[in-house]
Amino acid sequence: MSELKTKAGQISLAEFMAEVPEKKLEDTKRLIKMMKSITGDKAVVWGSAIVGFGAYEYKNTGAGGRWFKTGFSPRKQNFSIYIMNGFSKYGALLKKLGKHKLGKSCLYISSLKAVDEEILKELITLSYQSMSEKYD
Repeated sequence: MSELKTKAGQISLAEFMAEVPEKKLEDTKRLIKMMKSITGDKAVVWGSAIVGFGAYEYKNTGAGGRWFKTGFSPRKQNFSIYIMNGFSKYGALLKKLGKHKLGKSCLYISSLKAVDEEILKELITLSYQSMSEKYD
């Protein structure tokens, strides 16, 4: 299996922030502040487009790597918020969250105004705690 191309620290947070589109900048700053408060970890840019918090070592069949415990990316259409342990435990919270879409480990929202921030904080907190229990 090949090595992951997306690694921590390839660019600085300042370099990353300079490239965030103006319409996404305020929510990006708020998400950084929120995730830093939840995790106690500093924001680290993974690759060129993801802000991650915390890290863990994982192993797949014959390979492994290092990845962030939670994070987000201000993509063109939506913010991708990474809930690394998936969503199977969070059905009740997701019903109260507001407008969103789901991927395997990605929560897609258009903006923080589109969701209940307290519910979002709870989702991120529970996911981060679960990842910390599993990998620390």
